[in-house]
Amino acid sequence: MNRITDLFGIKYPVVQGGMIWCSGWKLASAVSNAGGLGLIGAGSMTPELLAEHIDKCFDATGKPFGVNLPLLYKRTEEQIDVILKKGVKIVFTSAGNPKKYTPYLKENGIKVVHVVANKKFALKAVEAGVDAIVAEGFEAGGHNGYEELTTFVLLQLLNNAVDIPVIAAGGIATGQAVFASMALGAEGVQIGSLFAASEESSAHENFKNKIVDAGENSTHLVLKKLVPVRLLENGFYEKIKMAEEEGFSKEELANILGKGRAKKGMFEGDIEDGELEIGQVASIIDEIKPVSEIMKKLVDEFNETAKKMRTVDLWR
Repeated sequence: MNRITDLFGIKYPVVQGGMIWCSGWKLASAVSNAGGLGLIGAGSMTPELLAEHIDKCFDATGKPFGVNLPLLYKRTEEQIDVILKKGVKIVFTSAGNPKKYTPYLKENGIKVVHVVANKKFALKAVEAGVDAIVAEGFEAGGHNGYEELTTFVLLQLLNNAVDIPVIAAGGIATGQAVFASMALGAEGVQIGSLFAASEESSAHENFKNKIVDAGENSTHLVLKKLVPVRLLENGFYEKIKMAEEEGFSKEELANILGKGRAKKGMFEGDIEDGELEIGQVASIIDEIKPVSEIMKKLVDEFNETAKKMRTVDLWR
């Protein structure tokens, strides 16, 4: 037990990333039932659909779960109304200023965690009154910080800078990586890519299979003129790569991106022309498994690593 397990009332300090098009009620409830904290990814949902997923998650698990809420989403306030009405008690916020909604959420008895990519925004999140922060390195899939700080460097930057619990994210897909993160000061981890490829993920099977087939150099951070995002190689990635090499403007890149590109790739299964957001650890994922097996493997690997490290001689 530590501050993260106490904060959320969970068995293991493992949080499932609230990924768009992957994190529906089936995935969130499965992670919560396995002892972690499942999150419904509200970024790809209308308020009505979010309400449906929350209801189904309550039906599927009696364990704590939460909602991941991108603050720049145009219907954020409507989604917050749904969260309050449905009685969800944990919200992870991202992509926006935590000062805007954190006090209101906490006044309504909600535990708030904010995702950051650097020390500056970690301190701002603390000032806003969040209960914990997610320190996400640029190894992570999806949208990333401009600084390109790795998870391990970011953890070390925050180790003595904040006094609230830190959850490590980005590049974590094994129990060994969980142990290493906690050795650097994290009290929990948030895992996305590994759960995106699970049986319970709402991602399309084509996307899951593309994750399993990924090699160590199959993901790249692009679109830095817009918002940095880590993608799997495919036809769309090649278009973006060529455009960036030719010096296309921000507006021209946005025109290539268009609308609904992530849904097209990750949810509808167009693996050639869709946007396929995934982390560097895709190269480690070699099988689509149920969440229960994924969690068991993480726990076993963590415990084996802890036993091994107890046998390491101290430096003198």
